[in-house]
Amino acid sequence: MEFIDLKAQYKSIENEIKSNINTVLEHGKYIMGPEVALLEQELSEYAGAKYCVTCANGTDALQMALMAWNIGFGDAVFVPSFTFMSTAEVVNLQGATPIFVDISLDTFNMCPDSLENAIKKVIAEGKLKPKAVIPVDLFGQCAEFDKIIPLARKYKLLILEDGAQGFGGTINGKKACTFGDISTTSFFPAKPLGCYGDGGAIFTDNENWYETLKSIRVHGKGTMKYDNVRVGLNSRLDTMQAAIVLAKLHAFIEHELDNRHKYADMYTSILKDRVKTPACPKGFTSSWAQYTLLFDSSEIRDKVRDRLKEKGIPSMVYYPTPLHRQTVYKPLGYEEGSLPASEKAAKGVLSLPMHPYLSKEAVSFVAENVIKAFEEQ
Repeated sequence: MEFIDLKAQYKSIENEIKSNINTVLEHGKYIMGPEVALLEQELSEYAGAKYCVTCANGTDALQMALMAWNIGFGDAVFVPSFTFMSTAEVVNLQGATPIFVDISLDTFNMCPDSLENAIKKVIAEGKLKPKAVIPVDLFGQCAEFDKIIPLARKYKLLILEDGAQGFGGTINGKKACTFGDISTTSFFPAKPLGCYGDGGAIFTDNENWYETLKSIRVHGKGTMKYDNVRVGLNSRLDTMQAAIVLAKLHAFIEHELDNRHKYADMYTSILKDRVKTPACPKGFTSSWAQYTLLFDSSEIRDKVRDRLKEKGIPSMVYYPTPLHRQTVYKPLGYEEGSLPASEKAAKGVLSLPMHPYLSKEAVSFVAENVIKAFEEQ
């Protein structure tokens, strides 16, 4: 059994992928070829954003947004502690300071109350200027933007939506990657919409930021690549990857997202009365980048994981250490217990196989073994 079955996905869309790749090989425009512009158009149309800029990876996408906003030394950027390193890393790369915020255990996403407390603390200390917040759409579910957006407006913060895992999720019909002033996603192969390497995309409705982002991704170019008007990056999505994502985007829209919902619902129906399953607030839908359970302790979680492994069932722990307790961030002074929900999640989460090419039999097999392992531990 595969945790994420990219081989099954390839077999399903092999013809379109091969056709798209052959087209690129025939026209030979490997950098910024026509497939890149076409992908940007289709991505913006699907998400509902005015503009889309593709780039080399999801981390660059986040950093480029901060660059477009001139965020740097002396600025505070609020980041959930329970997420992948890149969300905070880009803040440091710009010379700014990440301020870690706790999560809500029901959703694993940024807690609005914790966010406001962190903002107030920074303002009271007076050492840093609050500039932006980066809510993460973790495991496929949008952050609580219905509460975060009013808070950001109240304190005059820019919103950078980290939709690396969230592409395809919605709140009341509005799609992920449209809730931020700038929003981003990742095409890392394991993501709901992935390529066969690295890739990312940035979304915005702001024309000035759009033009700036296009400049940043090609060394800060102006009218041409030898006219440099700012410091930028070398962060282009190559044409071959764009051709692959185009084929995958069509499959994602046509059947993959529906299958993710179907298998997640199956997991929940079998497991909900036995273990803590992921929750979607009313009006929210998830793209189910991961299907993640929460156990009461790392001991219980690890025993369940070991039993699953014995049955040939892969599982993953996202994430074993919250960011505020990572070695690199110890100088910021966060003590153990300072963000308790993030710490509890790190000790208890376990993600099960989740992809569009599962089967009802596979989901039942996994879920039944989770129950058996939990009851026997």
